Amino acid sequence: MSEYPERELTAPVKLCLPDGSLNPEAVGWSRRSLHTCNLKGAWLRKKRWNYWCVTSERFVFSAALANVDYIGLAFAYFLDIETGELVEDGVVTPLGIHCSLPDEVEADIAFNRRRWSFTVKYQAGKIHFTFHRPSMRGRRVLADLVFAPPPSLDSLNVVIPWSPKRFQFTSKQNCLPAEGGVKVGDRTYEADPASSFACLDYGRGIWPYFTTWNWAAGAGYQGNDLIGLNLGAKWTDGTGSNENGIWRNGRLHKLSEDLDFSYDRADFRKPWHIRTQATDRLDLTFTPFFEHVSGVNLLALASEGHQCFGRFSGRLRFDDDVVEVDSLLGWSEEHKARW
Repeated sequence: MSEYPERELTAPVKLCLPDGSLNPEAVGWSRRSLHTCNLKGAWLRKKRWNYWCVTSERFVFSAALANVDYIGLAFAYFLDIETGELVEDGVVTPLGIHCSLPDEVEADIAFNRRRWSFTVKYQAGKIHFTFHRPSMRGRRVLADLVFAPPPSLDSLNVVIPWSPKRFQFTSKQNCLPAEGGVKVGDRTYEADPASSFACLDYGRGIWPYFTTWNWAAGAGYQGNDLIGLNLGAKWTDGTGSNENGIWRNGRLHKLSEDLDFSYDRADFRKPWHIRTQATDRLDLTFTPFFEHVSGVNLLALASEGHQCFGRFSGRLRFDDDVVEVDSLLGWSEEHKARW
């Protein structure tokens, strides 16, 4: 599919009708989180998650809470970019117990179980993120971070309509300046808001059993401009909606066309090529420096993920001019799921 129209929403809306099917009025995208994700029914098919990732020149820290109906999952990982040291851990709960997640994007979350403590609180224009694990693969990990999005910062919110019974709402909150720190063992890593940025991937939907997706994101200064990326493929192809957008100094520029992700599945650490299919709006090379491999195999639930961290170079065409991108920090991934 080449370029296609996408409706921009400007008023609050419920994701589902009373019977649990997709509300047609919810289909579209918005610059602010307007959807209430009132999922119901469709047992085993409902998927909810809040995934946070913080990138800086020294480290990457990620933590997530997910509820996929038959299990709940909390996981976290920390990457020291200079040394390549990765510390990660996760915990699974049956039937999503202790993994309650809200229907709105800008709402608190908390998980406290099995010596995990992970909270996100919205407080007067700031987001307070804390994480504590006394022993994560033998290392104590403590994060205390504050994200302070300026009022003018857009987010990318969109509904993907596979069918009236299968659909997904995603909110990508990108370019959030991060300050505070993460302590791993006896080392402390500080987050400088001039070069450290958080991204929230908020997902609520009713999914098909088999899914494959690509997702790429990044944020950072290019000269005087704060540039952000959120790019996706495969899972949205052919639906007439997508999660593709680029930011410049807080303003989101929606890309209403599908993307090509070209990469070597035999070696995910080789350079990737990402481009818009119909226009010259985006043409990027992504060069990984680290590959995070994840996988779950619990009979009915299985997944395989290859999330590569690296740097984007190339060009972005905004409405008014072209911006050359060089060494923009971020990630690109392929994920296959049976869930």
